[in-house]
Amino acid sequence: MSESTDSTPSGAAAADGAAQILDQRYRPYDGSRHGLAGAMRAVIVSSMRFTLGLGRPARHKFLPWLAVVVALVPAIVFVGIATVLDIDLISENILPEYHEYYGCIQAALFFFCGIVVPEILVADRRNGMLPLYLSTPLRLWSYLASKAAAVTVTLAVITMGPLLFLLVAYTVEGSGPAGIGDWLTVLVRILGSGIAIAATMTAASLAISSLTDRRAFAVIGVILLLLGSSLVTSSLVETAELDSRLYAFNLFEIGAALKDRIYGIGPPLQFPDGDGAPGRRLSELATWFVLSANAAWVLAGGAVVWWRYRRIEATQ
Repeated sequence: MSESTDSTPSGAAAADGAAQILDQRYRPYDGSRHGLAGAMRAVIVSSMRFTLGLGRPARHKFLPWLAVVVALVPAIVFVGIATVLDIDLISENILPEYHEYYGCIQAALFFFCGIVVPEILVADRRNGMLPLYLSTPLRLWSYLASKAAAVTVTLAVITMGPLLFLLVAYTVEGSGPAGIGDWLTVLVRILGSGIAIAATMTAASLAISSLTDRRAFAVIGVILLLLGSSLVTSSLVETAELDSRLYAFNLFEIGAALKDRIYGIGPPLQFPDGDGAPGRRLSELATWFVLSANAAWVLAGGAVVWWRYRRIEATQ
């Protein structure tokens, strides 16, 4: 590292507090370097903080934490009921089982994906941060992977947090799984279901958000995708009695079907026997089809984001 020297004018000018010329020579950075892994870790942490409004004004904290509260409140109420009545409310079918609780978090997922998630990509393009990110050890794939990981982990707070709270609370109260083996099985199912649902919702939300530089348009697009995919497919299958495999285009329902398979609820790896026609209910979809549909959402969403950002990179 080269030395730096200061040159101060002499005479009355310096004594009178006049401006000074400081000759500051070049000094190379000698701090620690963390490379690509460190850059990705920094983007993930900063993106999660940004999404949750941490370190930002209060108005940016309200919406994300409202979604978290909406997801968690039913679990707190259920645990309170179980504690006050002092009975095994799951066995008595008074409280929902773990896989049934996901119906309580759909509103929070819809709210979080539609209102909060779009800004995580749009903001970087709107304020000019994307070129700065790509001037670091980050490359396009690592930048996008970091953003997707941040959204997935943040969504997992909603998809896994309330269930983990229920598992611990039910165990302490006496309504939890019997034995360490059953307890670990439920834990693995909670983690697997939470990550699977979060990954599907992340891919769809980021794909729509990548198509526009306007946050309002991104929010509208994500809401239309979530709401439209649910209403249209449900109408076609339940009202028009079309093929139940159209549920593959319903983000909420196909995610719920995958969750059921992880919890061991659903048919084997084929469609029901009989006249050869697929079942009319979501629960009758084959497990391989449910897995493929969820994987298709993740791959399609990732492909859209990659295509869009490759075009952005080519114009910069």
